[in-house]
Amino acid sequence: MKEKIYGEGTHIRLPWFDRPTIYDIRAKPRVIASVTGSRDLQMVNITLRVLTRPDQSKLVSTYRTLGTDYDERVLPSIVNEVLKSIVAQYNASQLITQREQISMNIRRNLAERAADFGIQLEDVAITNLGFGKEYTAAVEAKQVAQQEAERAKFLVEQAQQDKKSTIIRANGEARSAELIGEAIKQNPGFIQLRRLEAAKEIAHTVANSQNRVFLSSEALLLNLTEDVTSRDDLAAKADDLAGASA
Repeated sequence: MKEKIYGEGTHIRLPWFDRPTIYDIRAKPRVIASVTGSRDLQMVNITLRVLTRPDQSKLVSTYRTLGTDYDERVLPSIVNEVLKSIVAQYNASQLITQREQISMNIRRNLAERAADFGIQLEDVAITNLGFGKEYTAAVEAKQVAQQEAERAKFLVEQAQQDKKSTIIRANGEARSAELIGEAIKQNPGFIQLRRLEAAKEIAHTVANSQNRVFLSSEALLLNLTEDVTSRDDLAAKADDLAGASA
């Protein structure tokens, strides 16, 4: 075996004496999957895509020690070794949040290991990162619990707002009753005005109904000519209404 390495182009060789061994020095991608454990003892399924090429200056020693299928012999073992050593330094949550940093550490360590075998590392990328079924189920349960807590918090806030609305509505009704009582006390004709408004609403409802309805003036609250109450009676009722609202 000659120590000289020939590049691309035309070269002279002696028949029956010289036999070329051709290496493809272009970068080739390779996908390697590994199962390892994190620092908090969670099983991690990680898939790595590496882009490598042979070191042209070390092709002779590479051929002598590893042959032409150097990548098949070396890459799976060193990738698994580096992945296990790096992933074991992080817990499961850090593997997700610090993915870029982890990828950089893997690339640095893997480039150092690959250089020992005459392999140049061009690029490293984490293509898949998964966890065991138990951890996935625990994460889903945690998310469901957080959603339930947020929903319970919303219901509490909604109940508080409903309580405030009820108090405000009750205060408004009490104030309205108080104002009505004062109006009746000052002007007994206020009741007659309300009776006219009620009669107008009843008449409008009856007029828009498809059924024929015959009502007396008492049913329509139109018996306004009847002097059923005096000013003193109206004033007494107003006092009672104001006292009840208070």
